[in-house]
Amino acid sequence: MKKIFVNGYGSIGSRITSFLKDDPEITVSGVGKYSPDEKVNVAISRGLDVYVPERKLNDFSNYKITGSIESALDECDLVFDAAPGGHGYKNKKSLYEPKNIPAIYQGGESTTGDESVSDLLFNSRVNYDKAVGKRHVMQGSCNVTGMGKILEPLRDKFGDKLIRFDVTLIRRWADIEQTDKKLVDTIEMTESPHHGDDVKMYFGKDAPLYVRAIKVPTRQMHLHIMDIRFKDTAPKPSEIHEIFTNEFGVATLWTAKGTKDVRDYAQKMGFNFTDTNMIHIHANMTTSIGDTVQMIYSDDQTGIVILKITC
Repeated sequence: MKKIFVNGYGSIGSRITSFLKDDPEITVSGVGKYSPDEKVNVAISRGLDVYVPERKLNDFSNYKITGSIESALDECDLVFDAAPGGHGYKNKKSLYEPKNIPAIYQGGESTTGDESVSDLLFNSRVNYDKAVGKRHVMQGSCNVTGMGKILEPLRDKFGDKLIRFDVTLIRRWADIEQTDKKLVDTIEMTESPHHGDDVKMYFGKDAPLYVRAIKVPTRQMHLHIMDIRFKDTAPKPSEIHEIFTNEFGVATLWTAKGTKDVRDYAQKMGFNFTDTNMIHIHANMTTSIGDTVQMIYSDDQTGIVILKITC
């Protein structure tokens, strides 16, 4: 039985614990909280032990805290670091490395530069075997994870018949739970988005992948428009769809009018957090003209990375 500590209890951390609690081979030894807010009681109500930084114990005097994060780490085998972007590196240096504890980091961290948490950006569809034996691994963001779930099956099938990928990321403004984050009435352009370089960490640095990104005022998933160029005549849409028939975590949809339709149906079916934890290929939008296939798929933002982290 492995003891897992989840350091952070926001959008990522709350989802990770909900998946891990039902795994018979894993015990969630506790969760780390840094802010004294209502999520502390939410975690406790779900049967979780809550730990806080030793220096902040007095700030949580109104809550039933189990102890300090520092003490909790002494009793665990692995950490899922779900802290806000940038804090994972600080935790690695101040907590995990001194205690020799392996850790998995969420997609807000970096695999390059002075504050890199790992030299491996993990995607289970692409480089599962390379993660074996690693002490520190970073899971890609939802957009980076989503692209990998589409690109790798295409590469497996068509190989050197592929010439180029052009991807437009239409990113949601905020997560469903981020009700305090205001949606701004604008379409925001992202200069030099990191997503393409991140994908190339596992897809190959010379991959002919070109990514542009915009952010729109919605909480209802990301949407990717991908143009795939071939050396010769492009495959038919049906041939593209066939590739993904048995792909884990990929759904092919025909009737959804928009991303909210997908999320509403997930809620109706009883999915946790109204996530599907999948990529959804909108098959009625796939077209093939000349040497190019265009496909559109929605990306279940936060939910999609959870199955990758917990696999």
